[in-house]
Amino acid sequence: MNKQDDLRLSFEFFPPKTEEGRTKLLKVREELSELQPEFFSVTYGAGGSTRDNTKGIIVEFKNQGVSVAPHLSFGGDDEDTMKTLLQEYLDAGVDRIVALRGDMPSGMGGAFQMVYANQLVAFIRKHFDNQFHLEVAAYPEIHPEATSYDDDVRYLKGKFDAGADSALTQYFYSPDAYFYFMDQCQRAGIDKPIYPGIMPILNYRNLIRFSDNCGADIPRWLRKRLESFGDDIASVKAFGIDLVSELCETLLDNGAPGLHFYTMNQTDPTATIVRNLGLD
Repeated sequence: MNKQDDLRLSFEFFPPKTEEGRTKLLKVREELSELQPEFFSVTYGAGGSTRDNTKGIIVEFKNQGVSVAPHLSFGGDDEDTMKTLLQEYLDAGVDRIVALRGDMPSGMGGAFQMVYANQLVAFIRKHFDNQFHLEVAAYPEIHPEATSYDDDVRYLKGKFDAGADSALTQYFYSPDAYFYFMDQCQRAGIDKPIYPGIMPILNYRNLIRFSDNCGADIPRWLRKRLESFGDDIASVKAFGIDLVSELCETLLDNGAPGLHFYTMNQTDPTATIVRNLGLD
């Protein structure tokens, strides 16, 4: 596949909890920068539990001249706290936000007030106009809490109607799920870009556990194939690189506007997949 200049690459990190993890992340960021992504994003824990870690990494990246987008949700914060944080990001040179509802943190119970992503988008637009490019989340295989497929598509449209610029999808391994979703979004009147989220396969057990929790489907044939490798991690990774490279090629050949990789704070196999696609 030849590189297309209009394809957008982005890479997602989670904020490290230790100094060792932070040092490793900075090295991974430097290595992945060679692939010239449009931006890196940094996640935000349930209820904003990693807010300070996220902010620290964001500011450090910006000081190094890196384009970076913090994930953001209201969590347990009030409007004034959120406005202050957004202003701090703006002052640091951040011009992109991944606006999310966020997850309910354990132990919060009734003390946690859920603010939906469309409300957060509207809040940012009200107080900061168009100073941020706003990314939101999309779910080709339906959000696990959605009442129906059509409702989930309508909710995504509500995020765009509130002022979102583009969307990043939950990861998936069936390209048909993405293409059908895009058809339904178009029928609903959504005309903004929706970038497929890509999860490289690193560890079978971790992938199954995470997927079961977030509602991402692992097709039965894929589960069985990964099971067949047992504890042979090298074979799992090699198979995963081939599989995900083929998935990405299919997506791009059929009109996907780019790719958003969930790197798990590792250089490989994301870098290998991108190079397999000729996008380096």
